[in-house]
Amino acid sequence: MLQLVLFSGLAGAMIPLGGWLARQENIRSDWLRTDFRHAVIAFGGGALLSAVVFVLIPEGQEHLGPLAVIGWIAAGAVVMSLIDRQLERSGSSRAQLVAMLADFIPEALALGAVFANGGSTAVLLALMIGLQNLPEGFNAYREQLQTGATGHTILRRFVLLGLIGPAAALAGYFLLAGWPELTATIMLAAAGAILYLVFQDIAPEAKVKNRFGPALGAVAGFLLGLGGHLLIG
Repeated sequence: MLQLVLFSGLAGAMIPLGGWLARQENIRSDWLRTDFRHAVIAFGGGALLSAVVFVLIPEGQEHLGPLAVIGWIAAGAVVMSLIDRQLERSGSSRAQLVAMLADFIPEALALGAVFANGGSTAVLLALMIGLQNLPEGFNAYREQLQTGATGHTILRRFVLLGLIGPAAALAGYFLLAGWPELTATIMLAAAGAILYLVFQDIAPEAKVKNRFGPALGAVAGFLLGLGGHLLIG
């Protein structure tokens, strides 16, 4: 259990670390700063997509039938579209933050369940979660600046968000290890929500006219998840 708290805590700590790195961005050239920011956004989108393909859907489909898999993914996408519409009406810019949490929380729950079942891939799963949280924290920090919040306030919030990791992991350890169907449902609904956000908000924001770096960044983020998946496998 101590190992679970440690690894999930380190994975969660990548969120404020990513925000801190975004705050330290000191690239002088305006065009290079813009390209770099969009490349990191695309990298985070690729990492989210890899989480859907290699973690959330595979883990979910092990315990549910094909129709249930499709249904819960669709349900997650529909619910997220309604949340996104409400955020747009309120003028809030939180797509990156919501996507990060939709990725982080179910993966932390799965991490706890893996630890409870004595899985040998738990450490690699925690590493994969942390590597995804770093660019996502970077992107969410930049996004939150647009709301008028100060850098100190955002980082304090991110520290609190990082604590969700151990809490969700412990919940998975104690509550979900004996309920694989419920765990699968949560992960599949999160997969649908992430897919919606990637194509609705993150991918369009990453696009820069006459620039190819962001698209390569998305591929790099996907390869990050693929590498983790191959190591775990």
